Amino acid sequence: MSQWKQIQQLEFKYLEQVDYLYDDNFPMGIRQVLSDWIESQDWDMAANHESMATVLLSNLLSQLDRQYSQEQNFLQRHNLKNINKQLQGPLEKCLQNSVTFERQKNMDNRVAVIRSNVQLLDQAVKCLEDMQDDFDFRFKTIQSRDPADRNTELMKPEVTRLQEILNNLDFKRKENLSKMSDVIKEIDDLIASQLNPELMEWKRRQQINCIGGPLLTGLDQLQNWFTLTAQSLFQMKRQLDKLGELILKVTYTSDPISLQRPQLEEQVKYLIGHLIKSSFVVEKQPLMPTHPQKPLIIKTGVQFTTKVRLLVKLPEVDYQLKVKTIFDKALPPGRVHRQFFILTSTTKVMDVEESSNGCLSVEFRHLQLKEKKYVNGTKVNEGPLSVTEELHSLSFEAQFNIQGINIDLETCSFPLVVISNVSQLPGGWASIMWYNMLTDEPRNLDFFASPPRASWGKLSEVLSWQFSTFTGRGLNREQLCMLGEKLMGQQASHNECQVSWSKFCKENIPGKPFSFWMWLDFILELIKKHLLPIWNDNCIMGFVSKETERACLKDKEPGTFLLRFSESHLGGITFTWVKQSDSGEAKLISVEPYTKSRLSALPFANIIRDYKVVADGEVPENPLKFLYPDIPKDQSFRRHYNSQQSKVFPYISSTWIPISTLQ
Repeated sequence: MSQWKQIQQLEFKYLEQVDYLYDDNFPMGIRQVLSDWIESQDWDMAANHESMATVLLSNLLSQLDRQYSQEQNFLQRHNLKNINKQLQGPLEKCLQNSVTFERQKNMDNRVAVIRSNVQLLDQAVKCLEDMQDDFDFRFKTIQSRDPADRNTELMKPEVTRLQEILNNLDFKRKENLSKMSDVIKEIDDLIASQLNPELMEWKRRQQINCIGGPLLTGLDQLQNWFTLTAQSLFQMKRQLDKLGELILKVTYTSDPISLQRPQLEEQVKYLIGHLIKSSFVVEKQPLMPTHPQKPLIIKTGVQFTTKVRLLVKLPEVDYQLKVKTIFDKALPPGRVHRQFFILTSTTKVMDVEESSNGCLSVEFRHLQLKEKKYVNGTKVNEGPLSVTEELHSLSFEAQFNIQGINIDLETCSFPLVVISNVSQLPGGWASIMWYNMLTDEPRNLDFFASPPRASWGKLSEVLSWQFSTFTGRGLNREQLCMLGEKLMGQQASHNECQVSWSKFCKENIPGKPFSFWMWLDFILELIKKHLLPIWNDNCIMGFVSKETERACLKDKEPGTFLLRFSESHLGGITFTWVKQSDSGEAKLISVEPYTKSRLSALPFANIIRDYKVVADGEVPENPLKFLYPDIPKDQSFRRHYNSQQSKVFPYISSTWIPISTLQ
């Protein structure tokens, strides 16, 4: 019986205490509709690891959405919708107390201060222009008079006043140029110390998201910062252009504008170019629509999509910004490597995207790769690395000129694995996980020439993400511990233990004809295609060693059983139950593992419901009574049973019954 059902059977006075535990921050309705899912998660680990907490939060919201989409009762759908709203509000308030929020707030403030200072410079340049117009008018007035009158006593006050205005004009020019220099330095520091690091952090989060990590957010916020900073720089360029116009009318020896403006203009142009180049990002990494949860793997002949975006919202332009895709632009020198070319059109025009507040973006939706079998008449041989260890890249280039500044844009995808057969998909995904887990280098295509080791703490987190992504439920501490022991032995209890790339996916498990990753990937596929409902209902213990299995079941009632994944079969699940021997001792019996071939014919829940054992001289019976630890079988599996009755008249219904024979 679940904890939540046990709680509901408490006396009223205790139920009142339970009621006090729930409020708008976490409504009781969530505990009710997601009780099984909530009780199956490792909240202790989430309490000590922020990344795990983020993943659980993301999964919780996904579970709520799934429950909402499946709910048929109108009133219950209404309640679930309100619960979702209730949950979102407090979460936003919690975010406001986080370090991330404080950093973003500081960034907002700095950008706002710069915008304010640039606006003040606009006013200062206008005042400078007015002062210069006054000086120019007075000077031309004196110049227009008869030369004989210019040196009279009556003219001396006007000449003195003119000199004062010129001195003041010179002072204001120096003052404004000094302020401009300070603002340019502030923008330069903002870009170097905060904006670029924020962009790099977003790219790192994008890497982590690609391999199943937390949801990726923050790009719209980055675009806002990039655009406001670019607007400040463009405004300063216009101010410097205005100063250039002013010295065409009035200049003099040691004019500060003539001396300082060229350098300031070069600085502003450089910052504009640098900012725009940095803002050219791959918003959606390449992926095949047929495998949306495994980005960065491309199969030859299969369409894949990708999207690039310019985070700076440019002033109105009257030209088309064309983006060109290039595959494997910069392969490591001297490396023997398979070569590919893009079959479809490689150029598209960036367009304004309304959903992203008017930024320029372009999505390539129908790209395809084809392998070059021959280069210059010579057959291409495979390199020293396996197909799934060869890394490739997809580059994007564009050129344009804005306000006299030539901009060469270039960005690239994260490293890709190119496969020619779907059987290479598991190995390719292992490479993608290993690379993005261990490095933030954007284009280290020689990574697998000498792949680094991974700590078990980091690897176990990524493995749990795979289950969260593909099945909706991550792994708890006990399950991860079993996986660690299977991979490394007893030392896996330490998170800092190092795992080699070869140990993870190239070497076979001792005594088995397959590697650790192949074994785990087959289990993921089995869950996704045949076991998903009962996995998400926490009916499957899953990763349990035979020793742990014996420890769990040895003192249980006859008929108690548990479900675990086979360690000897690829993609197999078995159940072990307690049978009382003639001597009264508990005997554990395991059925031959069920694999996808058998589960395609008969749902696993039905197998558990209808399973029979035939023994000599005994009536066939189902030995499965209680799901470990002591839950009645039907209570756990009833909602997953499928009817097998034939509806073809006039035949009577028939049922497939799985049977084992005990000697």
